[in-house]
Amino acid sequence: MSFSHATIEKNSIFLLVGILIVIAIGGIIELVPLFLMKSTIEKVQGVRPYTPLELAGRNIYVREGCYVCHSQMIRALRAEVERYGHYSLAAESMYDHPFQWGSKRTGPDLARLGNKYSDEWHSDHLKNPRSVVPGSIMPSYSWLATTDLSYATIADDLRVNRMIGVPYTDEMIENAKQDLEAQANPDSDGVSDFEQRYQKAASRVFDGDANRITEMDALIAYMQMLGTLIDFNLYDENANKR
Repeated sequence: MSFSHATIEKNSIFLLVGILIVIAIGGIIELVPLFLMKSTIEKVQGVRPYTPLELAGRNIYVREGCYVCHSQMIRALRAEVERYGHYSLAAESMYDHPFQWGSKRTGPDLARLGNKYSDEWHSDHLKNPRSVVPGSIMPSYSWLATTDLSYATIADDLRVNRMIGVPYTDEMIENAKQDLEAQANPDSDGVSDFEQRYQKAASRVFDGDANRITEMDALIAYMQMLGTLIDFNLYDENANKR
């Protein structure tokens, strides 16, 4: 051990100053590149903002605390990928405020839930979980099917999301209420315009009752789009070329 090294180790002031210098250099190296980047999220084709109905459903999902038992993040581990599907990308959560990654799985991960089951399955599952999953310990959410969705302020919801970075256009905000109704009613006159504004958005009666728009309509619409926006075969092909 050299004399200078021993001197530093025996002198607490010198050692403290040295530690602070090393931490400062390491911090600068890690942080400066982030300030020079426009975004740390890779752009991925297919990701879009939530439709008004999906956004209303997501709000219900958060309100009911679904994230406490269900995560929405598949880690890049073989066991997780084989069970749930392609590992999650940061871009998939870029419009989530807050994100729903979760930290505990009492139930399965839902990141790739979209189109895995029918709308009828989801409706039955929410009303009586054990009717489709006998061993489920999930509580019933049957009241969602009898509670009319409150969406008078949905345009304001989109407007607030735009303030924090979600790229909703003036047209989307202006037509938010009509788009919500169009997604829940495939016979609506506004379906064509709605589908042009939101790619890969499905318009149908999600809860089976065409006479009203319920909270269950919104929640099922949200769950049915999870993991459906990105073509992962195309993503992996492009990733391999980079």
